[in-house]
Amino acid sequence: MKIFSAAQIKNWDAFTIENEPIESIALMERAAMACCRWILDRKYSQRNFLIFCGTGNNGGDGLAIARLLIQSNYHITVYITGETGTTDFEANLARLQSHGGLLPFIIVPGSLPPITPDLVVIDALFGTGLNRPPEGINAALIDHINNGIAPVISIDMPSGLFADASSKGNNIIEATHTLSFQNNKLAFLLPENEPYCGDVHLVNIGLDKTFETEEEAAFELTERILIKSIRKSRGRFSHKGDYGHAALVSGSYGMMGAAVLCAHSCLRSGAGKLTSFIPECGYSILQSDVPEAMCIVDGEKYIVSANGIGDFDAVGIGPGIGKYASHVDLLRSIFTQTKKPLLIDADALNMIASNKELMDSIPPNSILTPHIGEFERLFGTVSDDFERLQLALKKSAEHQVYIVLKGQYTFISTPEGKGWFNSTGNAGMATAGSGDVLSGFITGLLAQGYPPLQAALMGVYLHGLAGDVAAQKFSAEAMIAGDIVNALGEAYKLIS
Repeated sequence: MKIFSAAQIKNWDAFTIENEPIESIALMERAAMACCRWILDRKYSQRNFLIFCGTGNNGGDGLAIARLLIQSNYHITVYITGETGTTDFEANLARLQSHGGLLPFIIVPGSLPPITPDLVVIDALFGTGLNRPPEGINAALIDHINNGIAPVISIDMPSGLFADASSKGNNIIEATHTLSFQNNKLAFLLPENEPYCGDVHLVNIGLDKTFETEEEAAFELTERILIKSIRKSRGRFSHKGDYGHAALVSGSYGMMGAAVLCAHSCLRSGAGKLTSFIPECGYSILQSDVPEAMCIVDGEKYIVSANGIGDFDAVGIGPGIGKYASHVDLLRSIFTQTKKPLLIDADALNMIASNKELMDSIPPNSILTPHIGEFERLFGTVSDDFERLQLALKKSAEHQVYIVLKGQYTFISTPEGKGWFNSTGNAGMATAGSGDVLSGFITGLLAQGYPPLQAALMGVYLHGLAGDVAAQKFSAEAMIAGDIVNALGEAYKLIS
Protein backbone atom coordinates (compact mmCIF):
# COMPACT_ATOMS: atom_id res chain seq x y z
CA MET A 1 0.00 0.00 0.00
CA LYS A 2 1.41 3.37 -1.01
CA ILE A 3 1.57 6.00 1.71
CA PHE A 4 0.97 9.38 0.13
CA SER A 5 1.78 12.82 1.48
CA ALA A 6 -0.96 15.32 2.29
CA ALA A 7 -0.27 17.10 -1.02
CA GLN A 8 -0.53 13.83 -2.95
CA ILE A 9 -3.81 12.97 -1.23
CA LYS A 10 -5.22 16.32 -2.33
CA ASN A 11 -4.05 15.60 -5.88
CA TRP A 12 -5.62 12.13 -5.70
CA ASP A 13 -8.98 13.67 -4.83
CA ALA A 14 -8.62 16.16 -7.69
CA PHE A 15 -7.61 13.42 -10.16
CA THR A 16 -10.65 11.35 -9.18
CA ILE A 17 -12.98 14.33 -9.53
CA GLU A 18 -11.62 15.09 -13.00
CA ASN A 19 -11.28 11.58 -14.38
CA GLU A 20 -14.18 9.57 -12.94
CA PRO A 21 -15.68 12.17 -13.38
CA ILE A 22 -17.49 13.07 -10.19
CA GLU A 23 -18.36 16.36 -8.51
CA SER A 24 -16.44 17.11 -5.35
CA ILE A 25 -19.66 17.26 -3.31
CA ALA A 26 -20.55 13.77 -4.58
CA LEU A 27 -17.13 12.44 -3.57
CA MET A 28 -17.67 13.95 -0.13
CA GLU A 29 -21.04 12.19 0.04
CA ARG A 30 -19.35 8.91 -0.85
CA ALA A 31 -16.88 9.40 2.00
CA ALA A 32 -19.66 10.25 4.45
CA MET A 33 -21.64 7.16 3.44
CA ALA A 34 -18.57 4.94 3.99
CA CYS A 35 -18.11 6.41 7.48
CA CYS A 36 -21.81 5.97 8.28
CA ARG A 37 -21.71 2.33 7.23
CA TRP A 38 -18.86 1.77 9.66
CA ILE A 39 -20.74 3.55 12.45
CA LEU A 40 -23.95 1.65 11.80
CA ASP A 41 -22.06 -1.67 11.76
CA ARG A 42 -20.74 -0.86 15.23
CA LYS A 43 -24.34 -0.73 16.53
CA TYR A 44 -23.57 1.85 19.17
CA SER A 45 -25.87 1.48 22.16
CA GLN A 46 -25.54 5.24 22.63
CA ARG A 47 -27.91 6.88 20.16
CA ASN A 48 -26.79 10.44 20.89
CA PHE A 49 -23.96 11.91 18.86
CA LEU A 50 -22.10 15.20 19.20
CA ILE A 51 -20.51 16.15 15.88
CA PHE A 52 -17.90 18.92 15.86
CA CYS A 53 -17.20 20.38 12.43
CA GLY A 54 -14.59 22.79 11.21
CA THR A 55 -15.36 25.01 8.24
CA GLY A 56 -13.19 23.16 5.71
CA ASN A 57 -13.92 20.02 3.75
CA ASN A 58 -13.38 17.81 6.81
CA GLY A 59 -16.19 19.76 8.42
CA GLY A 60 -18.23 19.19 5.27
CA ASP A 61 -17.71 15.45 5.76
CA GLY A 62 -19.01 15.84 9.32
CA LEU A 63 -22.13 17.69 8.19
CA ALA A 64 -22.88 14.98 5.61
CA ILE A 65 -22.38 12.27 8.25
CA ALA A 66 -24.78 14.13 10.56
CA ARG A 67 -27.50 14.17 7.90
CA LEU A 68 -27.06 10.46 7.14
CA LEU A 69 -27.15 9.49 10.81
CA ILE A 70 -30.34 11.49 11.34
CA GLN A 71 -31.87 9.47 8.51
CA SER A 72 -30.87 6.32 10.44
CA ASN A 73 -32.74 7.59 13.52
CA TYR A 74 -29.77 8.70 15.58
CA HIS A 75 -30.10 11.81 17.71
CA ILE A 76 -27.52 14.31 16.48
CA THR A 77 -26.27 17.62 17.79
CA VAL A 78 -23.90 19.52 15.51
CA TYR A 79 -21.46 22.25 16.44
CA ILE A 80 -19.51 24.28 13.89
CA THR A 81 -16.55 26.57 14.48
CA GLY A 82 -17.58 29.37 12.11
CA GLU A 83 -20.46 30.76 10.08
CA THR A 84 -18.91 30.35 6.62
CA GLY A 85 -16.67 27.76 5.05
CA THR A 86 -15.58 26.08 1.81
CA THR A 87 -18.01 25.61 -1.05
CA ASP A 88 -18.66 21.95 -0.18
CA PHE A 89 -19.01 22.80 3.52
CA GLU A 90 -21.68 25.37 2.65
CA ALA A 91 -23.47 22.92 0.34
CA ASN A 92 -23.61 20.23 3.03
CA LEU A 93 -24.73 22.76 5.62
CA ALA A 94 -27.66 23.67 3.37
CA ARG A 95 -28.46 19.99 2.81
CA LEU A 96 -28.40 19.31 6.54
CA GLN A 97 -30.79 22.15 7.21
CA SER A 98 -33.18 21.20 4.41
CA HIS A 99 -33.13 17.40 4.74
CA GLY A 100 -32.27 16.93 8.38
CA GLY A 101 -34.06 19.95 9.71
CA LEU A 102 -31.09 20.59 11.99
CA LEU A 103 -29.61 23.98 12.73
CA PRO A 104 -26.01 23.61 13.98
CA PHE A 105 -24.77 25.55 16.96
CA ILE A 106 -21.84 27.89 16.37
CA ILE A 107 -19.09 27.36 18.91
CA VAL A 108 -18.01 30.47 20.77
CA PRO A 109 -15.74 30.78 23.80
CA GLY A 110 -17.56 29.82 26.97
CA SER A 111 -20.25 27.80 25.18
CA LEU A 112 -18.60 24.39 24.94
CA PRO A 113 -21.18 21.63 25.50
CA PRO A 114 -20.72 18.99 28.22
CA ILE A 115 -19.37 15.64 27.01
CA THR A 116 -20.92 12.82 29.02
CA PRO A 117 -20.64 9.00 28.89
CA ASP A 118 -23.99 8.61 27.11
CA LEU A 119 -22.62 10.37 24.01
CA VAL A 120 -20.44 9.49 21.04
CA VAL A 121 -18.29 12.34 19.73
CA ILE A 122 -17.44 12.70 16.04
CA ASP A 123 -14.41 14.86 15.35
CA ALA A 124 -14.57 16.55 11.92
CA LEU A 125 -12.56 19.66 12.69
CA PHE A 126 -9.46 19.17 10.52
CA GLY A 127 -8.36 16.56 7.98
CA THR A 128 -5.14 15.85 6.10
CA GLY A 129 -4.94 19.42 4.86
CA LEU A 130 -3.96 20.80 8.27
CA ASN A 131 -0.60 22.60 8.00
CA ARG A 132 -0.38 24.64 11.21
CA PRO A 133 -1.16 23.91 14.86
CA PRO A 134 -4.75 24.53 15.98
CA GLU A 135 -5.18 27.73 17.94
CA GLY A 136 -7.87 29.80 19.60
CA ILE A 137 -11.30 28.21 19.84
CA ASN A 138 -10.14 25.13 17.91
CA ALA A 139 -7.35 24.41 20.40
CA ALA A 140 -9.73 24.95 23.30
CA LEU A 141 -12.33 22.67 21.72
CA ILE A 142 -9.78 19.87 21.19
CA ASP A 143 -8.76 20.07 24.85
CA HIS A 144 -12.43 20.07 25.87
CA ILE A 145 -13.14 16.91 23.83
CA ASN A 146 -10.08 15.19 25.29
CA ASN A 147 -11.23 16.04 28.81
CA GLY A 148 -14.61 14.42 28.16
CA ILE A 149 -15.39 10.78 28.92
CA ALA A 150 -17.13 9.79 25.70
CA PRO A 151 -15.69 7.68 22.84
CA VAL A 152 -14.34 9.82 19.98
CA ILE A 153 -14.46 8.96 16.28
CA SER A 154 -12.14 11.10 14.17
CA ILE A 155 -12.87 11.50 10.47
CA ASP A 156 -9.80 11.02 8.25
CA MET A 157 -7.32 12.34 10.86
CA PRO A 158 -7.48 13.10 14.58
CA SER A 159 -7.79 16.88 14.45
CA GLY A 160 -4.52 18.64 15.19
CA LEU A 161 -2.41 15.80 13.80
CA PHE A 162 -0.34 16.51 10.70
CA ALA A 163 -0.41 13.75 8.10
CA ASP A 164 3.28 13.74 7.22
CA ALA A 165 5.17 15.90 9.72
CA SER A 166 5.73 15.88 13.44
CA SER A 167 2.84 17.29 15.46
CA LYS A 168 4.74 17.60 18.73
CA GLY A 169 3.37 20.51 20.76
CA ASN A 170 0.03 20.59 18.92
CA ASN A 171 -3.36 20.30 20.58
CA ILE A 172 -4.49 16.94 19.14
CA ILE A 173 -7.68 14.93 19.50
CA GLU A 174 -7.16 11.66 21.37
CA ALA A 175 -9.38 9.47 19.21
CA THR A 176 -10.88 6.13 20.16
CA HIS A 177 -11.26 5.30 16.46
CA THR A 178 -9.98 7.02 13.34
CA LEU A 179 -11.86 6.47 10.09
CA SER A 180 -9.28 7.37 7.46
CA PHE A 181 -9.93 7.53 3.75
CA GLN A 182 -8.51 4.97 1.33
CA ASN A 183 -4.85 4.52 2.36
CA ASN A 184 -2.78 4.70 5.52
CA LYS A 185 -1.19 7.99 6.51
CA LEU A 186 2.45 8.30 7.56
CA ALA A 187 1.45 9.79 10.92
CA PHE A 188 -0.42 6.60 11.90
CA LEU A 189 2.73 4.47 11.65
CA LEU A 190 4.98 6.33 14.09
CA PRO A 191 5.26 5.84 17.87
CA GLU A 192 4.96 9.51 18.81
CA ASN A 193 1.37 9.55 17.55
CA GLU A 194 0.13 6.45 19.37
CA PRO A 195 -1.84 8.46 21.99
CA TYR A 196 -3.97 10.13 19.32
CA CYS A 197 -4.99 7.66 16.61
CA GLY A 198 -6.79 4.96 18.58
CA ASP A 199 -7.81 2.08 16.30
CA VAL A 200 -7.33 3.14 12.68
CA HIS A 201 -9.87 1.87 10.15
CA LEU A 202 -9.36 2.50 6.43
CA VAL A 203 -12.61 3.21 4.61
CA ASN A 204 -12.68 2.86 0.83
CA ILE A 205 -14.16 5.93 -0.85
CA GLY A 206 -13.41 4.83 -4.41
CA LEU A 207 -10.51 7.10 -5.30
CA ASP A 208 -9.15 6.53 -8.79
CA LYS A 209 -6.87 3.47 -9.00
CA THR A 210 -4.92 4.86 -11.95
CA PHE A 211 -3.51 7.64 -9.81
CA GLU A 212 -2.54 5.17 -7.10
CA THR A 213 -0.78 2.90 -9.61
CA GLU A 214 1.12 5.61 -11.44
CA GLU A 215 1.97 8.02 -8.62
CA GLU A 216 5.34 7.41 -6.96
CA ALA A 217 5.34 7.28 -3.18
CA ALA A 218 8.28 7.83 -0.85
CA PHE A 219 6.87 5.23 1.55
CA GLU A 220 4.93 1.99 1.24
CA LEU A 221 3.33 -0.47 3.65
CA THR A 222 4.06 -4.12 2.90
CA GLU A 223 1.06 -6.30 2.15
CA ARG A 224 0.66 -10.05 1.84
CA ILE A 225 0.29 -9.93 -1.94
CA LEU A 226 3.77 -8.38 -2.24
CA ILE A 227 5.38 -11.00 0.01
CA LYS A 228 3.66 -13.81 -1.89
CA SER A 229 5.11 -12.41 -5.14
CA ILE A 230 8.62 -12.37 -3.62
CA ARG A 231 8.55 -15.93 -2.28
CA LYS A 232 10.41 -18.45 -4.42
CA SER A 233 8.92 -21.84 -5.16
CA ARG A 234 10.96 -25.01 -4.66
CA GLY A 235 11.77 -27.40 -7.46
CA ARG A 236 10.72 -31.02 -7.00
CA PHE A 237 14.25 -32.26 -7.70
CA SER A 238 16.09 -29.67 -5.65
CA HIS A 239 18.54 -30.52 -2.85
CA LYS A 240 20.01 -28.71 0.14
CA GLY A 241 22.83 -27.29 -1.96
CA ASP A 242 20.27 -25.29 -3.93
CA TYR A 243 19.24 -23.30 -0.87
CA GLY A 244 22.52 -21.93 0.30
CA HIS A 245 25.00 -22.38 3.10
CA ALA A 246 24.55 -19.70 5.76
CA ALA A 247 27.03 -18.71 8.45
CA LEU A 248 26.16 -17.10 11.78
CA VAL A 249 28.68 -15.46 14.08
CA SER A 250 26.83 -15.50 17.37
CA GLY A 251 26.92 -16.25 21.06
CA SER A 252 29.30 -15.86 24.01
CA TYR A 253 29.48 -17.04 27.60
CA GLY A 254 26.08 -16.46 29.20
CA MET A 255 24.48 -15.47 25.87
CA MET A 256 24.31 -18.70 23.94
CA GLY A 257 20.53 -18.46 23.88
CA ALA A 258 20.88 -15.78 21.20
CA ALA A 259 22.95 -18.15 19.08
CA VAL A 260 20.39 -20.95 19.53
CA LEU A 261 17.42 -18.77 18.58
CA CYS A 262 19.30 -17.32 15.62
CA ALA A 263 20.31 -20.77 14.35
CA HIS A 264 16.82 -22.24 14.69
CA SER A 265 15.35 -19.29 12.82
CA CYS A 266 17.93 -19.43 10.04
CA LEU A 267 17.12 -23.06 9.38
CA ARG A 268 13.37 -22.38 9.57
CA SER A 269 13.82 -19.80 6.81
CA GLY A 270 14.57 -22.61 4.39
CA ALA A 271 18.35 -22.29 4.20
CA GLY A 272 19.94 -25.53 2.98
CA LYS A 273 22.82 -25.62 5.49
CA LEU A 274 24.03 -23.61 8.45
CA THR A 275 27.39 -23.26 10.14
CA SER A 276 27.54 -21.34 13.40
CA PHE A 277 30.77 -19.68 14.49
CA ILE A 278 30.68 -19.91 18.29
CA PRO A 279 33.03 -19.96 21.29
CA GLU A 280 34.03 -23.21 22.95
CA CYS A 281 31.72 -22.61 25.92
CA GLY A 282 28.69 -22.87 23.64
CA TYR A 283 29.62 -25.98 21.67
CA SER A 284 27.60 -28.56 23.60
CA ILE A 285 24.66 -26.16 23.93
CA LEU A 286 24.31 -25.50 20.22
CA GLN A 287 25.01 -29.08 19.14
CA SER A 288 22.34 -30.31 21.55
CA ASP A 289 19.70 -27.65 20.90
CA VAL A 290 20.19 -27.28 17.14
CA PRO A 291 21.55 -30.61 15.86
CA GLU A 292 20.90 -29.54 12.27
CA ALA A 293 23.58 -26.82 12.53
CA MET A 294 27.31 -27.37 12.08
CA CYS A 295 29.74 -25.56 14.35
CA ILE A 296 33.13 -23.92 14.02
CA VAL A 297 34.65 -23.14 17.41
CA ASP A 298 37.20 -20.43 18.15
CA GLY A 299 37.84 -18.78 21.50
CA GLU A 300 36.89 -20.00 24.95
CA LYS A 301 34.21 -17.58 26.16
CA TYR A 302 33.77 -15.40 23.10
CA ILE A 303 34.53 -15.60 19.41
CA VAL A 304 38.02 -14.49 18.45
CA SER A 305 38.17 -15.14 14.71
CA ALA A 306 36.05 -16.30 11.79
CA ASN A 307 38.57 -17.55 9.26
CA GLY A 308 37.08 -18.78 6.01
CA ILE A 309 33.79 -17.01 6.48
CA GLY A 310 34.03 -15.48 3.03
CA ASP A 311 33.28 -18.91 1.53
CA PHE A 312 29.65 -18.92 2.72
CA ASP A 313 26.63 -17.79 0.72
CA ALA A 314 25.47 -15.41 3.46
CA VAL A 315 26.74 -14.25 6.83
CA GLY A 316 24.88 -12.93 9.85
CA ILE A 317 26.84 -11.46 12.74
CA GLY A 318 26.06 -9.99 16.13
CA PRO A 319 23.49 -11.79 18.28
CA GLY A 320 24.96 -12.49 21.69
CA ILE A 321 28.63 -12.00 20.74
CA GLY A 322 29.22 -9.50 23.55
CA LYS A 323 31.26 -6.30 23.42
CA TYR A 324 34.91 -7.33 23.63
CA ALA A 325 37.78 -5.18 22.43
CA SER A 326 39.00 -7.89 20.05
CA HIS A 327 35.66 -7.77 18.22
CA VAL A 328 36.83 -4.68 16.36
CA ASP A 329 39.43 -6.83 14.61
CA LEU A 330 36.87 -9.64 14.23
CA LEU A 331 34.47 -7.34 12.39
CA ARG A 332 37.23 -5.85 10.28
CA SER A 333 38.32 -9.36 9.30
CA ILE A 334 34.80 -10.43 8.37
CA PHE A 335 34.22 -7.26 6.33
CA THR A 336 37.48 -7.91 4.48
CA GLN A 337 36.85 -11.61 3.83
CA THR A 338 33.40 -11.31 2.32
CA LYS A 339 32.15 -8.85 -0.25
CA LYS A 340 28.64 -10.28 -0.12
CA PRO A 341 25.92 -8.36 1.75
CA LEU A 342 25.95 -9.16 5.48
CA LEU A 343 23.27 -9.18 8.17
CA ILE A 344 24.59 -7.07 11.06
CA ASP A 345 22.75 -6.95 14.38
CA ALA A 346 22.99 -6.45 18.14
CA ASP A 347 26.50 -6.35 19.63
CA ALA A 348 28.06 -6.05 16.18
CA LEU A 349 26.13 -2.81 15.73
CA ASN A 350 27.20 -1.61 19.16
CA MET A 351 30.84 -2.28 18.32
CA ILE A 352 30.46 -0.30 15.09
CA ALA A 353 28.81 2.53 17.03
CA SER A 354 31.90 2.70 19.27
CA ASN A 355 34.27 2.43 16.32
CA LYS A 356 32.64 4.50 13.59
CA GLU A 357 35.46 3.93 11.10
CA LEU A 358 34.10 0.38 10.65
CA MET A 359 31.01 1.78 8.87
CA ASP A 360 33.07 2.49 5.77
CA SER A 361 34.22 -1.16 5.59
CA ILE A 362 30.76 -2.74 5.59
CA PRO A 363 30.12 -4.53 2.27
CA PRO A 364 27.61 -2.68 0.05
CA ASN A 365 23.95 -3.67 0.31
CA SER A 366 24.37 -5.18 3.77
CA ILE A 367 21.38 -5.19 6.12
CA LEU A 368 21.62 -3.50 9.53
CA THR A 369 18.88 -4.38 12.02
CA PRO A 370 19.01 -1.90 14.94
CA HIS A 371 16.32 -1.14 17.48
CA ILE A 372 15.91 2.57 18.26
CA GLY A 373 18.62 2.62 20.94
CA GLU A 374 21.15 0.95 18.66
CA PHE A 375 20.15 3.25 15.80
CA GLU A 376 20.82 6.34 17.89
CA ARG A 377 24.17 5.01 19.04
CA LEU A 378 25.10 4.46 15.40
CA PHE A 379 23.75 7.63 13.83
CA GLY A 380 22.81 10.11 16.57
CA THR A 381 19.68 11.32 18.31
CA VAL A 382 16.75 13.08 16.68
CA SER A 383 13.97 15.37 17.84
CA ASP A 384 11.05 13.30 16.52
CA ASP A 385 10.09 10.13 14.67
CA PHE A 386 9.80 11.85 11.29
CA GLU A 387 13.35 13.13 11.58
CA ARG A 388 14.48 9.58 12.42
CA LEU A 389 12.97 8.30 9.16
CA GLN A 390 14.85 10.90 7.17
CA LEU A 391 18.07 10.13 9.02
CA ALA A 392 17.67 6.43 8.26
CA LEU A 393 17.15 7.16 4.57
CA LYS A 394 20.15 9.49 4.55
CA LYS A 395 22.43 6.93 6.20
CA SER A 396 21.21 4.14 3.90
CA ALA A 397 22.19 6.23 0.89
CA GLU A 398 25.46 7.41 2.45
CA HIS A 399 26.68 3.92 3.34
CA GLN A 400 24.79 1.92 0.67
CA VAL A 401 23.10 -0.29 3.26
CA TYR A 402 19.57 -1.31 4.15
CA ILE A 403 18.50 -0.30 7.65
CA VAL A 404 15.79 -2.33 9.37
CA LEU A 405 14.65 -0.08 12.24
CA LYS A 406 12.83 -2.52 14.48
CA GLY A 407 9.57 -1.78 16.26
CA GLN A 408 5.84 -1.70 15.57
CA TYR A 409 5.56 -1.08 11.81
CA THR A 410 9.30 -1.86 11.45
CA PHE A 411 10.80 0.63 8.99
CA ILE A 412 13.16 -0.45 6.20
CA SER A 413 15.20 2.31 4.57
CA THR A 414 16.90 1.69 1.24
CA PRO A 415 19.97 3.17 -0.50
CA GLU A 416 17.66 4.34 -3.28
CA GLY A 417 15.74 6.61 -0.88
CA LYS A 418 12.53 4.61 -0.54
CA GLY A 419 11.11 3.58 2.81
CA TRP A 420 8.99 0.54 3.65
CA PHE A 421 6.84 -0.07 6.72
CA ASN A 422 5.92 -3.58 7.84
CA SER A 423 2.26 -4.42 8.45
CA THR A 424 2.62 -7.52 10.66
CA GLY A 425 3.63 -8.02 14.28
CA ASN A 426 2.36 -7.06 17.72
CA ALA A 427 3.44 -5.79 21.13
CA GLY A 428 4.06 -9.34 22.36
CA MET A 429 7.19 -9.38 20.22
CA ALA A 430 8.80 -6.92 22.62
CA THR A 431 10.51 -9.84 24.33
CA ALA A 432 14.11 -10.98 24.74
CA GLY A 433 15.42 -12.84 21.70
CA SER A 434 12.86 -11.61 19.19
CA GLY A 435 15.55 -9.67 17.31
CA ASP A 436 17.83 -12.73 17.25
CA VAL A 437 15.06 -14.65 15.53
CA LEU A 438 14.77 -11.93 12.88
CA SER A 439 18.54 -11.90 12.29
CA GLY A 440 18.72 -15.62 11.69
CA PHE A 441 15.71 -15.59 9.42
CA ILE A 442 16.95 -12.78 7.16
CA THR A 443 20.40 -14.41 6.98
CA GLY A 444 18.77 -17.63 5.83
CA LEU A 445 16.88 -15.78 3.11
CA LEU A 446 20.08 -14.13 1.91
CA ALA A 447 21.71 -17.59 1.74
CA GLN A 448 18.87 -18.77 -0.51
CA GLY A 449 19.66 -16.02 -3.00
CA TYR A 450 17.02 -13.46 -2.14
CA PRO A 451 18.31 -9.95 -2.95
CA PRO A 452 18.86 -7.83 0.17
CA LEU A 453 15.69 -5.73 -0.15
CA GLN A 454 13.53 -8.79 -0.75
CA ALA A 455 15.21 -10.62 2.13
CA ALA A 456 14.54 -7.68 4.44
CA LEU A 457 10.92 -7.20 3.36
CA MET A 458 10.07 -10.89 3.44
CA GLY A 459 12.04 -11.58 6.61
CA VAL A 460 10.44 -8.76 8.59
CA TYR A 461 6.96 -9.59 7.31
CA LEU A 462 7.13 -13.32 8.09
CA HIS A 463 8.81 -12.66 11.43
CA GLY A 464 5.90 -10.38 12.34
CA LEU A 465 3.35 -12.81 10.97
CA ALA A 466 4.85 -15.61 13.08
CA GLY A 467 4.61 -13.26 16.04
CA ASP A 468 0.92 -12.75 15.31
CA VAL A 469 0.40 -16.52 15.20
CA ALA A 470 2.26 -16.92 18.50
CA ALA A 471 0.32 -14.12 20.19
CA GLN A 472 -2.96 -15.66 19.15
CA LYS A 473 -1.88 -18.96 20.68
CA PHE A 474 -0.13 -17.76 23.84
CA SER A 475 -1.22 -14.09 24.28
CA ALA A 476 0.97 -11.03 23.83
CA GLU A 477 2.08 -11.21 27.45
CA ALA A 478 3.03 -14.90 27.59
CA MET A 479 4.68 -15.45 24.22
CA ILE A 480 8.48 -15.76 24.07
CA ALA A 481 10.98 -15.64 21.22
CA GLY A 482 11.01 -19.42 20.87
CA ASP A 483 7.29 -19.29 20.14
CA ILE A 484 8.04 -16.99 17.19
CA VAL A 485 10.55 -19.51 15.81
CA ASN A 486 8.04 -22.34 16.17
CA ALA A 487 5.38 -20.32 14.36
CA LEU A 488 7.51 -19.54 11.29
CA GLY A 489 6.20 -22.62 9.49
CA GLU A 490 2.62 -21.46 10.02
CA ALA A 491 3.61 -18.01 8.76
CA TYR A 492 4.91 -19.56 5.54
CA LYS A 493 1.63 -21.42 5.13
CA LEU A 494 -0.33 -18.18 5.49
CA ILE A 495 1.41 -16.70 2.42
CA SER A 496 1.16 -19.86 0.33
